[in-house]
Amino acid sequence: MIELIPAIDLIGGRAVRLSKGDYSTAREYGDPLEMARLFADNGARRLHLVDLDGAKASRPSNLRTLEAIAGLGTLDIEWGGGLKSREALQSVVDAGAAYMIIGSLAAMKPDVFESWLSEFGAGRMIFGADILDGVLRVNGWTESAPAGLYELLERFSAAGLTRVICTDISRDGMLGGPSSLMYRDLAAGFPSLEFTVSGGISSMEDIRTLDRMGLPSAIVGKAFYEGHITIDDLRKWWKAN
Repeated sequence: MIELIPAIDLIGGRAVRLSKGDYSTAREYGDPLEMARLFADNGARRLHLVDLDGAKASRPSNLRTLEAIAGLGTLDIEWGGGLKSREALQSVVDAGAAYMIIGSLAAMKPDVFESWLSEFGAGRMIFGADILDGVLRVNGWTESAPAGLYELLERFSAAGLTRVICTDISRDGMLGGPSSLMYRDLAAGFPSLEFTVSGGISSMEDIRTLDRMGLPSAIVGKAFYEGHITIDDLRKWWKAN
C-alpha cells in the first residue's frame, strides 16, 4: 500500500498551509508539535516538515520546532527549507532530521548536491523537484532551472539518489487532485527512483487511485487540514499498511 506522509509547513513556529506556494494565502492551523503528536499517536511513521521561513531566508529558521518534534522519538522527519549550504544541512541533521530535501541548490549546483549524496548518504538525501507546465522551477518557484528534470534525474540516480519528491506547482494546495499521469510516466522512466506524490490530493479516493497505480508514497497536507481527509481515515490506512 502507498505510504501516506502527513505534512506540516512552518511559519514563525506555527503550522500553516499555502496555496500554490503563495505566502499571502497562509492559513494557520496551530501548534506543530501537537499536530505531530496527533499524527504519531495515530500511526504515522514519517513526517514531511517544511520550513517556509527558512526557504525565504535561505537558511533553516525553525530548528527549535524540529528539535521538539524529533524529541517525540516516534517520527522519521524529512526536512525541507533553507538547505543552501553544508552548514545548514548539518544543523538540521544535528536537530534530528532523518532525511533532507534539497530543491533549488540541487538544480542549480548539481555537483554540490552529488557531494552531499556521498557525504551524508544517498539514502538520507531527497531531491525536491517542483514542476510547472513540465518545467523545473527554483528559488521559490520564481525561475526556471538551467537543466531539465529528466537530465537531473538521470545524473542523480547514477550518483546513488533513491527518492524524489515531485510537486506539481499548479495543483499545490488547490485540492483539485494530483497529476497522476505525470507520476506514472516518471516512475516508468526511472524505475530505480521512488517518486513521492506532492500537490493536489483532495480525498481518500485520490489516495486509492495512486495506490492502484503502484506509486510508493504521497504527502497529505491541505486535504487533512481542511477536513477532506480525517484523522480516522489516516489511522485506518496506517494500521492497514
